[in-house]
Amino acid sequence: MGFLLLSSWFLIVLVLQILFVQNLAADSLLKTHGLISKNRYVSAIGDPGMKSANVRVALEAWNFCNEVGFEAPGMGSPRLADCADLFCSSLITDSLGCSRLDTGRKCEVHHKVNGSDNSLKTGDKFPAEGFQSFRNPDLFAAEKERYLASLCEVQGCAKRWYFWMFMLKNGNFDKNKTLCPENGKNVSKIITGRNFPCFGEGCMNQPLVYHNYSRLVCSGRQASLTGGFNGTYDLDADLSRGIGNNSFFSVSWKKNLSTGSWIFSHTLTTSAKYPWLMLYLRSDAVEGFNGGYHYSGRGIMTKLPESPNFKVKLTLDVKRGGGPNSQFYLLDIGSCWKNNGKLCDGDTLTDVTRYSEMIINPATTSWCRPDNLVSCPPYHVSPTGEIIYRNDTSRFPYSAYHLYCCPGNAEHLEKPYDICDPYSNPQAQELVQILPHPEWAVHGYPEKQGDGWVGDARTWVLDAGALSNRLYFYQDPGTERARRVWTSLNVGTEIYGSQNGETAEWTVSDFDVLVPKGDTYDSAY
Repeated sequence: MGFLLLSSWFLIVLVLQILFVQNLAADSLLKTHGLISKNRYVSAIGDPGMKSANVRVALEAWNFCNEVGFEAPGMGSPRLADCADLFCSSLITDSLGCSRLDTGRKCEVHHKVNGSDNSLKTGDKFPAEGFQSFRNPDLFAAEKERYLASLCEVQGCAKRWYFWMFMLKNGNFDKNKTLCPENGKNVSKIITGRNFPCFGEGCMNQPLVYHNYSRLVCSGRQASLTGGFNGTYDLDADLSRGIGNNSFFSVSWKKNLSTGSWIFSHTLTTSAKYPWLMLYLRSDAVEGFNGGYHYSGRGIMTKLPESPNFKVKLTLDVKRGGGPNSQFYLLDIGSCWKNNGKLCDGDTLTDVTRYSEMIINPATTSWCRPDNLVSCPPYHVSPTGEIIYRNDTSRFPYSAYHLYCCPGNAEHLEKPYDICDPYSNPQAQELVQILPHPEWAVHGYPEKQGDGWVGDARTWVLDAGALSNRLYFYQDPGTERARRVWTSLNVGTEIYGSQNGETAEWTVSDFDVLVPKGDTYDSAY
């Protein structure tokens, strides 16, 4: 009798879940195909379309579990910023956001962050009141990010904002150390059958970072700023002699004088010692938990996009792909909610990072197959709201997914299942990695392999809200569906398993996040 009652309960929950998802998908479809167009979209970021004449960028570097662990020699805490204002005695800003000079007038660059600010290391006292020093490198980096943000702060029309973020991550993981928790829980020993790269002692190091501070450049009567960061994870490298066989990264910014947008250029090179590296441009919430980050960070989104009602616009030009193991994300959106649907609160034992990632490297294949259901979500939601289960081999769109994996702290998983890597986030995580496919093309995403790849630069308008609303994410049975509010939107790649070294190069411009006017979801979420 108990088994029958339990089975009946799960059947009721399943029926209610299906009805709820169908209603949401249908609502999303209606909005995607016209009803929402009656609303006027507004930008959710402080620098709409990247048109500001002033520079607001920062760089953060993480170890495998999104912490610092220990600082690189002589580098300070791995949080840096370049915030510079272009000031001209007689300056006209045209409709494209470009600065034009009257003949004979001069311009100056006013830097908000100096070398001593960027060089702050664990244990140092902050130059301003209200910031606490720490001897823990992880806590100090989080506080340094907030300090740098205070120097870069821009008081926008609606709310203050801070900077775009470049994020670097080292994929090396030393299983002989306990620097990383397991699904948010500290452990005395790492016991796992998973394979991770590590050349030995010190493999989880932070990089050497060099900074070319923003400087003035003029073209005719147009003035703008340019600058960048670059460096390597190989601590014995001498980049003045060239990159050689070393790892390398570079990010730089300059103005497109035709459109007024910033062009953010990225290069990432792996090496034998560092075969798994990540580099993203991030649009993060101005404050609060960002995707994969369990401290209160700082960013550029003054309003938080919520499914199903937001779009993302960007121009992406992939010049070099990074080899067959480059998981290049046209868009990676991240958030955090508990398995019961409630907001994350910093408790890493119960918080779960959720990711939706569109991979556009045509060398990336579908691990989700009829003979490998463990890498598929339990079901797929069609554009019309129909639920299609993964064992429906004639109808489930297996090739639309690269892989799906479950959070390691979930208690009611449907077999077969695979747990996401329990170490590469400070808490459990859930991944839905998708591939170009007609299922997603209805929302402006790539329709087929090769769309948007090397030689096919495009400006995309992605209905990320509608697509993310259709995706399966785990929740405990009987719980109210979580608000899908996204705190980080990223573009970039992770190159892994590249023993011979691979290089990816790409540019991002015109980036914007659009939400309906009147939405009240702000960064205090």
